[in-house]
Amino acid sequence: MFRDFKMRSDDTIGDSYCKYHRLVIRDLVNSTEASEAQINFMIFIYDYEFFTLDHISEKYFYSKLKLARRLVYPLQNTKYIYQYYSKLKPNSYEDAIFEESKHKYRIRYALTERGRLLVRRYYRKLEGREQINVPF
Repeated sequence: MFRDFKMRSDDTIGDSYCKYHRLVIRDLVNSTEASEAQINFMIFIYDYEFFTLDHISEKYFYSKLKLARRLVYPLQNTKYIYQYYSKLKPNSYEDAIFEESKHKYRIRYALTERGRLLVRRYYRKLEGREQINVPF
């Protein structure tokens, strides 16, 4: 009788739970309204307190316009990302009238608590601390 596979011992491999990435993503796509691309983007920005579209498009290797249209704005509409700071929203009436350079300022975005909880859930499932529910 021949074996189909043989697993390596744990002491030679270390942590190898990334093989469940696809299953965890599939589970999260089925249980939330976020797409696979949006979940991957939230995982990427998880360690940022805030970011601008210019910075994140450079680091994520994605066009700024496509990143905004395909990922940031839809995530903002579903309350996974919010505007961390926007100079376009004046603090007072005087700021609204006399601020001339406000349109040169870049808006900063950040993950909401809802987005952070989704990414934490991803890591718990990936590490085996929470069950992965994927239909066959």
